[in-house]
Amino acid sequence: MALPKLTPEQRQAALAKAAETRVARARLLAEVKAGSISLEQLLSRNDEIARRIKVSQALRALPGIGNVKAAQLMQRAEVDETRRLGGLGAQQRRRLIQAVAS
Repeated sequence: MALPKLTPEQRQAALAKAAETRVARARLLAEVKAGSISLEQLLSRNDEIARRIKVSQALRALPGIGNVKAAQLMQRAEVDETRRLGGLGAQQRRRLIQAVAS
């Protein structure tokens, strides 16, 4: 399926919305990194910004967790590496929180 043709105004609006979303996502991950939001709180958020964050990105935002440890935690919790927070089931959320806590 071909992409729809956008007018210059529509393209500018889409670019502005995308930039705004990236800033909001970065702000949310910075709060996780600072410790003001826990992983459990992030997982329980039901807004569109939080739901679109990749699980690996959210784990790497936690203090002391890098690429390797994030991959290990995701494997232990049986979460696919491409999964986003909004796509996690209740069991995966529970296992992920337990894996980070241990």
